[in-house]
Amino acid sequence: MDDEPLKDWAERRDAKIGRLRAVPVVPGDGPRASHLNPDAPRAIERWNGHVWEPYGFAANLAEAKAILYPEADEPTPTGPVSKPLGSGTGRHRKPQSPTSDGGGPTTR
Repeated sequence: MDDEPLKDWAERRDAKIGRLRAVPVVPGDGPRASHLNPDAPRAIERWNGHVWEPYGFAANLAEAKAILYPEADEPTPTGPVSKPLGSGTGRHRKPQSPTSDGGGPTTR
């Protein structure tokens, strides 16, 4: 039997502590997928290692995403712009067709 050591399992479980998720608040057994009810309110839950516990509340999907993924709202860092490709005949480039003095490609 290929059981993983308890230590490895505990480390994997503990790495998930603090993870957040948004659960749509819909009546009954209605659809719970976010794309079906984007305007439905969301309960934000946090994993404590054993159960999902209440953490917060969001009015809709957009607000929930702002809570779950705050790094997506940060502006992208502006840095040096990479140089465009220079002239050359790299292996990925289309080979130049041979030209005669007439200026067009040669045909036989």
